[in-house]
Amino acid sequence: MAAVGEWHCEKRPFDKSESFANNNENVPETGCLSIVVLGASGDLAKKKTFPALFNLYRQGFLQLNDVHIFGYARTKISDDDLRDRIKGYLPNGNDVTEDVKNFLLLIKYVSGSYDAPEGFQALDKAISEHEFSKNSTEGSSRRLFYLALPPSVYPPVCRMIKSHCMNKSDLGGWTRIVVEKPFGRDLESAEELSSQIGELFEEPQIYRIDHYLGKELVQNLLVLRFANRLFLPLWNRDNIANVQIVFREDFGTDGRGGYFDQYGIIRDIIQNHLLQVLCLVAMEKPVSLKPEHIRDEKVKVLQSVLPIKDEEVVLGQYEGYKDDPTVPDNSNTPTFATAILHIHNERWEGVPFILKAGKALNSRKAEIRVQFKDVPGDIFKCQKQGRNEFVIRLQPSEAIYMKLTVKQPGLEMSTAQSELDLSYRQRYQGVVIPEAYERLILDTIKGDQQHFVRRDELKAAWEIFTPLLHRIDNGELKSLPYKPGSRGPAEADQLLEQAGYVQTHGYIWIPPTL
Repeated sequence: MAAVGEWHCEKRPFDKSESFANNNENVPETGCLSIVVLGASGDLAKKKTFPALFNLYRQGFLQLNDVHIFGYARTKISDDDLRDRIKGYLPNGNDVTEDVKNFLLLIKYVSGSYDAPEGFQALDKAISEHEFSKNSTEGSSRRLFYLALPPSVYPPVCRMIKSHCMNKSDLGGWTRIVVEKPFGRDLESAEELSSQIGELFEEPQIYRIDHYLGKELVQNLLVLRFANRLFLPLWNRDNIANVQIVFREDFGTDGRGGYFDQYGIIRDIIQNHLLQVLCLVAMEKPVSLKPEHIRDEKVKVLQSVLPIKDEEVVLGQYEGYKDDPTVPDNSNTPTFATAILHIHNERWEGVPFILKAGKALNSRKAEIRVQFKDVPGDIFKCQKQGRNEFVIRLQPSEAIYMKLTVKQPGLEMSTAQSELDLSYRQRYQGVVIPEAYERLILDTIKGDQQHFVRRDELKAAWEIFTPLLHRIDNGELKSLPYKPGSRGPAEADQLLEQAGYVQTHGYIWIPPTL
């Protein structure tokens, strides 16, 4: 590894041909681009979607003379009102003032209902006027609809888009829709939602976004696994004892208790984000990097997961959760869950995959922790110090490190745990890691569905968790209380121990300083 400081990031003008160089089949079209954010006045749009679009614009991926952005919502406000709302969530330094000003001028607002034609007819008229002003040939333009909306309104909105806002003919242009999670509450509702949208749009037009698939280190998983000879012989049940995929937050629902209580931590985090990460950790090498080949392998993993056993699940609810007036007094909704999944195939038979997520815990992090088996014939008597572990820290302080046993410096032959460490902040100084939404919106424009959830993939994921969720909803499994700021219920640590996880005592990974 080169010394810190040898690696340089040179800023240079954006070359549109380069941005598509890794996917020759997805060449950019010549028609102008219209991006429509539905639910434009909501929190998701203001905090995530519009800032991501701004960053794409500032980096040159959205061209001033090519793109126009439309906000659509029921709220009756003006273009300037929407721009003012968005501006507070954009960078405010002197170096970006002109960029922010020009970006906001790209935004036009249209008000209307989500289930009536008048608003969408007005939206189509505004888009068509933009396309006409750019001299786009009818049918060659590109229309991207981002649904920053609750799933309950997806079907009527999609019907309105299909009826009133599609390209009029097919001359190389396209119409695509992006839908946010949650995709239903269980298998039945997810399938119903998929069927309603699937009747209107073809699968290549539908982009089911899971922002975890846009995270830098999640996208690094395939490269780490399949571009490094080191891992190929190790990545199996002969060497790996267990795999943990962990999501921890050090705050509670923060006023969103009523919304969260409808879903719980399994629907909110585990069934989608963590299960998607599991697929990338466990999948076989795809035939190629084509999106369908990658998604085929992810589906095979999901279809190999055995039914979840109640005795391999621990649920928790932090004390004070029900103090929120929007949460029912008798709520059993888990704010913490640990579940052990087993993959029934040749590579992973007998290896527990531990998915753990919780709110109001003692730390904030998301990571993948691959723990290897003990060294046979341990001549150094060092097993008590801990096992080898390969850790991918997704957030915060993105890093990849390997925990190893090494000789303690000095005259005596004693051992200690240390690490080989690739910390992004230290190694890639001056490089800004893109936000997940930036990457995924750009993929949508390029037509690359690799990092989006396919319909059969969604169905297979819900098949795994729906029986467990129904038992929780029926009160058959109870959430155990735990104190805010703790590790969660003590029973969860006991479950990990039963699964064979060996915790390292006395070793703490510390992100290196610059």
